[in-house]
Amino acid sequence: MEWINYHHLLYFWVVAREGSIVRACEELQLSQPTISGQIAKFERSLKTKLFRRVGRGLELTEEGRVLFRYADEIFTIGREMTEAMKGRSTGRPMQFSVGVADVLPKLVVHRLLHPACKLDDPVELVCHDGKLESLLTDLAMFKLDVVLSDTPASGHTRVRVFNHLLGSCGVSVYGTSELAERYQNGFPHSLADAPWLLPMIGTSLRRDLERWFDSLDIRPKVVGEFADSGLMKAFGQAGTGLFPGPIAIDAELRRQYQVEDVGRIEDLRFQCFAITVERRLKHPAVVAISKIARGSLFSQD
Repeated sequence: MEWINYHHLLYFWVVAREGSIVRACEELQLSQPTISGQIAKFERSLKTKLFRRVGRGLELTEEGRVLFRYADEIFTIGREMTEAMKGRSTGRPMQFSVGVADVLPKLVVHRLLHPACKLDDPVELVCHDGKLESLLTDLAMFKLDVVLSDTPASGHTRVRVFNHLLGSCGVSVYGTSELAERYQNGFPHSLADAPWLLPMIGTSLRRDLERWFDSLDIRPKVVGEFADSGLMKAFGQAGTGLFPGPIAIDAELRRQYQVEDVGRIEDLRFQCFAITVERRLKHPAVVAISKIARGSLFSQD
């Protein structure tokens, strides 16, 4: 029987989790040469490379990704064993870490994630909101189980991930009853002088909207740009301007923000993707998200 050096495995696990030897040194209170040397010995004993250099940082190889999953489980069980020896309960729920692109409507996110909280096995939901590239980095380091986004990860992304289209739907323009009454007649050409609340420049929806404005020869009067979709809708609720929204959550938008549908934007689609490091969806919570998205959230247009 071949024995594994658990000190080496621990050093590998901390470096992989932290993403750098420098941060691992701080946590383990060891010198950089010590950790580098021990990991090199570990790689020789396993006869495989676990890390590759990417610029000044480290990236797990395919073999390293496999080992990290085992190491994560081993040290999780180790912690639970220690707690059990102290007489403490270890019946904690499975943690489900989700990265949410900040431009994704939070009502869509809630509809998607709610089924994950209703699984037979209890789940502890941990949500991280941020920019897609940053979330993809955390995904590659196994800090996240899945990333939800309105755009797929591009082929230029440094990390290897897989895009799973959850569904798509149409997009409508929303506003308070006062604004809706003013701009519904003659839509969409009536929008020439309308105040607009828009996603930030560079986002997928913003690019699609700008092409739509160009096709109508409209120069929108932008009164607000937002990285956070929830904040954009809050300003819309206050009557500051019109804003776009996916019709998959039409009822929720009307009810929560007291707004009305001004008109449908033809030929413009909102899409939602689950991005994972696995080609096939395996995590039970991610599978549940996929089922609700394809079964009801985006089933009607």
